[in-house]
Amino acid sequence: MIADALSILMDPQRWGGDSGFIMRSEQHIVLTLVVLIIGSVLAIPLGIWCAHVRPGEVIASILMNSARALPSLGLLILFGLWLGVGVLAPTLALIVLVFPSLFIGAYSGIMAIDAGIIESARATGHSWWQQVRKIEIPLALPLIVGGFRQAALLASSTATFVAYTSDFGLGRYIFAGLKTRDYPLMLCGSLLVILITFFFDLIFGRLQALTHNRPWKDHS
Repeated sequence: MIADALSILMDPQRWGGDSGFIMRSEQHIVLTLVVLIIGSVLAIPLGIWCAHVRPGEVIASILMNSARALPSLGLLILFGLWLGVGVLAPTLALIVLVFPSLFIGAYSGIMAIDAGIIESARATGHSWWQQVRKIEIPLALPLIVGGFRQAALLASSTATFVAYTSDFGLGRYIFAGLKTRDYPLMLCGSLLVILITFFFDLIFGRLQALTHNRPWKDHS
């Protein structure tokens, strides 16, 4: 089966066209990025805000627990029954799945900052927005990027479920192979998903390492 899968991957005709490996991989990557962007726009400001208000700890605790309990396929089926076939339902399900990781990264990053740094910023006349923008976010970047890293792994590895309700992405090979018992084709789709997920992990891991060498640490 492995030999058959490698033979399929090495076939140039399999890479071109609207249903080729390149197009399906691009769809998979774009969907993952869209989910991360929308999720971060919603989760990161909320995480920063919750780190500054008293009920924030309760909200963070709820999201931390929900991150371990949310069933990805169950969410997809729920949104699919609500919105019908298409890409929208799985996209919303993926945004819900990555939301806790992005939120926790931002919340934990702000909470990990030394209180003395915050007091110094206030003493020097920084407004709340200046304090957040110039001091807190730069210092919290390692954990914020870490949240992105976890969210990217989750989104990329579960984006195959999109093919459950639409003809989209690399999951199409997995579902089609399962239906026709074409297991080498399933393996091809799985290998491509693994490679893309590894690529995301490599990129965000490198970004996280760079944020640890932050030049603004001494200045802060």
